[in-house]
Amino acid sequence: MSLAGVRCLVTGAGGFLGQRIVRLLLEEDEALAEIRLLDKAFSREALWSFGKFQGKTEVKILEGDIRDVEFLHRACQGVSLVIHTASIIDTLGLVEKQVLWEVNVTGTQMLLEACARCNVQHFIYTSTIEVAGPNCRGDPIFNGDEDTPYESTSKFPYALSKRLAEESVLKADGQMLKDGGALVTCALRSMYIFGEGCRFLQGHLDKCLLNKNVYLRFSRKEALVNPVYVGNIAWAHVQVAKALQVPQKARHIRGQFYYISDDTPHMSYADLNYELTKELGFGIEPWLPMPLTMLYYFSMLLEIVSFMLRPFVRYIPSTNRHLVTLLNTPFAFSYRKAQKDFGYVPRYTWEEAKRYTSQWIASIVPQRREYLKSKKA
Repeated sequence: MSLAGVRCLVTGAGGFLGQRIVRLLLEEDEALAEIRLLDKAFSREALWSFGKFQGKTEVKILEGDIRDVEFLHRACQGVSLVIHTASIIDTLGLVEKQVLWEVNVTGTQMLLEACARCNVQHFIYTSTIEVAGPNCRGDPIFNGDEDTPYESTSKFPYALSKRLAEESVLKADGQMLKDGGALVTCALRSMYIFGEGCRFLQGHLDKCLLNKNVYLRFSRKEALVNPVYVGNIAWAHVQVAKALQVPQKARHIRGQFYYISDDTPHMSYADLNYELTKELGFGIEPWLPMPLTMLYYFSMLLEIVSFMLRPFVRYIPSTNRHLVTLLNTPFAFSYRKAQKDFGYVPRYTWEEAKRYTSQWIASIVPQRREYLKSKKA
């Protein structure tokens, strides 16, 4: 399987996951003809890293808005593969619902329309575990798969926006293209992604440094999940992109969603932070700040306060019922189907993922300390 000569568009290419996908595409032995990198803006570091890995593949930087129809049309012209990672991730409700919808849902639908007009053959969508749940009852799943029955009832804006976007992508499979061909689509539902450059890990690290090098426990030890290393979820995108070039494999993949995890040991979200940094001398609180039921109702109280203050001021609570449920529900899935259908096997072991992530955390500790000190002053 090969991507030799393929012209590919990667949306969200300047982001945490997008950068890793681009890097892997540029490292391919059989070079792609062209990779177009689309994002609202690119950091200097991202542009430098793309230049560092660039070989025979032509790289085009496209800065613009996913909500701009003309821009999307230009971006898709002459492309045969789209990897759509661009998305607003918002677990607290910090982003206005309308903006979240415009980017995550409408932006995806507009991109699909541009693909149909420009005869793009293959479309891979980066979805999320939150499309499945956990639901508001906190029903657990241990080692689930794509056929595991589950009643997902979450109405939280981010989860809902990703679910609707994924539905649009899978529904678009088989859509007629302008040249008479048909669009082939699929979605990869990623577990929580960790690794070098993860802003969530950095946010937890900041709170830990302010708490005398002790991580706050925001999830029960028993709430087992299986996070995925950024290098492995990026590799899954490359693997499925290659498989789609083979008609017999594409027939099995089209219109399907796949859970993507790796061999990271099952542990709670809070314990992942500790596991990645315990060799650096960091600790973790043994218990939740209050019993789980009390924490849930405390979050509900904060949501009521936020709602009552809305006519006067925009107050976003530091937690909410959705987040409490998400962080304290066992919810783990296998990657067996991805392995069977398109040969996905994690590229990095847990030991490698842990080492690379720990080294990155160690490298940013001094600057985060300085930043927090200056913020305090």
